[in-house]
Order: sequence, then structure tokens, then C-alpha cells
Amino acid sequence: MAHRLFEGKEHAASYWKYRICPSDHLMQQVLDFLQKQKGDPFELAVDVGCGSGQGTQLLAKHFAAVVGTDVSPAQIEVALQHAKEPNVTYSRLCAAEELPFADSSADLVTAMSAFHWFDRRQFLREAHRVLKPRGCLALLNYTLNMELSYSDCCSQALNTICKEFYAALSPFRSPNLGRSSKELYKEAFELIPYPVKEWHESVWDRKRMPLASYMGFVESFSCYQALLREDPQRAHTLSQDICQRLMSVMKVSSAETEVTVAVQYFCLLAIKPEEAPPTLDL
Repeated sequence: MAHRLFEGKEHAASYWKYRICPSDHLMQQVLDFLQKQKGDPFELAVDVGCGSGQGTQLLAKHFAAVVGTDVSPAQIEVALQHAKEPNVTYSRLCAAEELPFADSSADLVTAMSAFHWFDRRQFLREAHRVLKPRGCLALLNYTLNMELSYSDCCSQALNTICKEFYAALSPFRSPNLGRSSKELYKEAFELIPYPVKEWHESVWDRKRMPLASYMGFVESFSCYQALLREDPQRAHTLSQDICQRLMSVMKVSSAETEVTVAVQYFCLLAIKPEEAPPTLDL
């Protein structure tokens, strides 16, 4: 069963403003894998559950055409507002399990921090249908095991506060995610019957951003949004308290002070076999 979240206009705008996207280094790992297994040309990439399009845009310079798909009109609207590359388009109201592409048409099908919201088996069947022989399926996500650092400040104290933030949001975590979204991706890795596949984890990406942007990033999570819907005052108070405590440890007075956020990614890469059957039996 697919789960529909992140559809409000304010949430979509927050998604664009605060959500991080994979680093060039991580995307290059995906491209290198595809190049090694398939080779040129890179014609069509499909970014499923593209949200507001940050990750979709990263693919533009590597493919002749890139299409981002999402079920949320609000997310697609924001993506269209920020679309810059002429070879990037977005498909409005497109479910991950019913992609509007011909059989064997895509060189890359990817989902960046979205696969866990899909009907996972049905999506894998649909990705199989859409991929060209020797095309690549790439599923990327990150963990909550983020690390915050600032100048010579005690990182342990900062991250203790961050973990308290995540723990306070844990009761509002979607049951669809189970104990860990990483486990869902590992299950998919074991499930996919392709002989050529790779699993990567502990891929760290460090980003500089204002403390306020880090707070906005966490506030864009589905668990914070669930708390916000249930008790707006409690959500705002929690966020403000965490921010103040972090600034106190940092000995700064402005949330615009830049910090370094280390994000731990993991990814599943798989190549559709040359002689694959037309449907995937899962």
C-alpha cells in the first residue's frame, strides 16, 4: 500500500527550502555504476517521488531527458517553479506504481528518500517494466544518524540534544517505516532477483548550513509534521527549545550561525538483466 504525505502547499514550500539532496559524489557513484554496467548513451532518467525536484535537477547534465514524477500537485507545482534545465520535465499526479512510460524505455529509475512510502513490491515490478535491459534502479535514502558540529564546540553535547529532538518525534513516526527505513531498503535488496546489484551504506555527506536551516530540515520530516498537525503549540515549543539549547552550547545568539551537518546515506543499486522476463515475479 502506498502512503501519501508531504502534500500541503506550506509543506511543499518547506521541502524545497530545507530538504537536502544527495551530494555530487553520491550521484557520481550511481552514474559510475550505470556506466560500468550499461555504458553510453544516457537517454532517459526517471526520478520517482521527486518532491520539489532538488534531486531531479542533479540528473539534468547527465541525461538527454529527465522526468520527475510525484503524486502531490503541491510538490510538482514547487518543482515547476524552480525548473531551470530545458531537458527536465515533471509529470503531475503520477503514482509510483503506475508510471507513464513505455516498457524498456528508461536508463535510470531512481527514488531519492521516497521508496519507503511506495507500495514497494508493486513499485519494483513497475520499475522493472520501465527499465531498459541493463538499465539501473537506484534507491537512495539517509538515516536519522546525523551529526552536528560547530567550530571548536563540543559536538557530543550538540548531538545529545539532536538525539533528544529525534526521540521526542519518534512516537509520531509513521508505522509504515517500521523500526528503520534502512531495513525496508535492505529487504528490497534481498528481494530483487537481479544478479548484478550493490548495497552501499555509511556514505557520509557533510553540508554547511545555518542552524535555522537544520531546524527547518528536521521540521520537514513526516514525524514532525504529524506532531504539528496534532498539537501545533507543542511542536513549535519543542523546536524552539531545541534550537535555543543548541545555540546555548554553541555560545551564539543567532540561528543564522552556520553549522556542519553530516548526513549518513545508504543506497541500493541494481541492473536489470539483458534477458530479463517482461514482468518481475516478487
